[in-house]
Amino acid sequence: MKAIDLHCDNKATIMIAHNPIQHDRMKHVEVGRFFIRENIDKMCISFPFLKLEDQLADILTKGVCGRIFNDMIDKLGMIDIYAPS
Repeated sequence: MKAIDLHCDNKATIMIAHNPIQHDRMKHVEVGRFFIRENIDKMCISFPFLKLEDQLADILTKGVCGRIFNDMIDKLGMIDIYAPS
């Protein structure tokens, strides 16, 4: 069985997910972190780093510059139905 990739653009988050030690500052993510950690150990999921420019979900959650926006729209296969043909 191949592991599912959970792409992440935050190196600190990836390090926390792989770290078996619980820190006081991370109590608010305790349940989710243990779930992720357990599945990483089982090799059900992997946590590869993804550059900010390649994080496609950002166009739905953040304001990005025009170049990055257009690149992401192309990667998603979206078209502007109002653009002149």
